[in-house]
Amino acid sequence: MRYRAVIKKVDDWWIGWLIDLPGVNAQERTKSELLESLKIGAQEMLETEINFEPDSFMTTISIPDPNWAVNAES
Repeated sequence: MRYRAVIKKVDDWWIGWLIDLPGVNAQERTKSELLESLKIGAQEMLETEINFEPDSFMTTISIPDPNWAVNAES
């Protein structure tokens, strides 16, 4: 799976968040540490157990991969 991340350097820190998974964000000293923290955050969010109401169930849907513009630094 691919998720869109917004990342930027602010002073001595790299900060970022995943657009497609609200709540997944991180702050690290290096860009590579930031990207790794975002990956871990996404994995943890997606592995979280979810309680459902009676008569409800989880399913998945498929959508085509979007044609995202990719920054040349990615």
